[in-house]
Amino acid sequence: MASTAETTSLTFTRNAHPAPVAADVRAQVLANPGFGTAFTDHMIEIDYAEGEGWHDARVIPYGPIALDPAAAVLHYAQEIFEGLKAYRLADGGIALFRPEANAQRFNASARRLAMPELPEELFVEAVRQQVLADKDWFPTVEGGSMYLRPFMFASEAFLGVRPARQYKFMVIASPAGNYFKSGAPAVSIWVSDYTRAAPGGTGAAKCGGNYAASLVPTAEAFSRGHDQVLFLDAAERKWVEELGGMNLFFVFDDGSILTPELTGTILPGITRSSLLTLAAEEGLTVREGRYSLDQWKADAASGKLIETFACGTAAVVTPVGKVANHDGEFVIGSGGPGQLTQKLRSRLVGIQRGEIADTHGWVTRIA
Repeated sequence: MASTAETTSLTFTRNAHPAPVAADVRAQVLANPGFGTAFTDHMIEIDYAEGEGWHDARVIPYGPIALDPAAAVLHYAQEIFEGLKAYRLADGGIALFRPEANAQRFNASARRLAMPELPEELFVEAVRQQVLADKDWFPTVEGGSMYLRPFMFASEAFLGVRPARQYKFMVIASPAGNYFKSGAPAVSIWVSDYTRAAPGGTGAAKCGGNYAASLVPTAEAFSRGHDQVLFLDAAERKWVEELGGMNLFFVFDDGSILTPELTGTILPGITRSSLLTLAAEEGLTVREGRYSLDQWKADAASGKLIETFACGTAAVVTPVGKVANHDGEFVIGSGGPGQLTQKLRSRLVGIQRGEIADTHGWVTRIA
């Protein structure tokens, strides 16, 4: 593998799109972008080969990827990804939120799936190049942002069961509006009979296989009229772990806040980490530990639990109002957004958008 000094000094070549999306068409998309359905004009691509390291960093037109039918990713699922956002600041500038943390988690996922690590500086620079190439693609709707999807996959053509020797790292971008489409003040979640991850598995890695396994239980939740699916632990089937793509927090009447501890089966969310810091600054007693579904239900019924919220890059902070399974359902608080949930969300979004002072060095201004 090439050294960090060699790979972080890569120069990005630029190949502008010969026929970018027309300005009037782009304006229509940006007025109502939804989530993950429209994509910008360019993308980033960097190649890796064993013995050569990372090379050929480039900004190229967005388009299909040429892939050999024997490419290892298609057979053995060597693939990882990240998700982060670029924001328009209050003064009109552009910034990323904690991209170094995404780079670190990306490399943790790479290690788990026997893939080469990407130098953190190169990860951040690739994301920066993507945003600057398509800076006209920021949504005009309130709360809009540019969602960024860095990913890596095994591109070597072979059918032997071993780590690949060739990979591609890419970044694509999508203008983003609201993640949830229901419009409800708080989401409803369904407790799945399926499990997401087991001890010793890939639950802490952000790999496509984890999400593929969540599609059937997520579809079941949707078919029952719920917004998201909740997974319990695989060993005892009683401890709350995470939603299909978000971490959970529980707020109690004694001024404490709890989130499930990271045991290797839960994705270590960057929004989760940020909220732990912000909650402590609000004077709350912050805890990471186990919390059972039965206790959750009992605490909601007694009034000890006053709020629950989910968090993640895509949905930011989202209140949970109702929880259901085959035994029935229970409501949390009034069933709507709680005061602390709203306060933490407002503070986090304010930092991300440059409206509140960033005292932690989380915001990386790129333009």
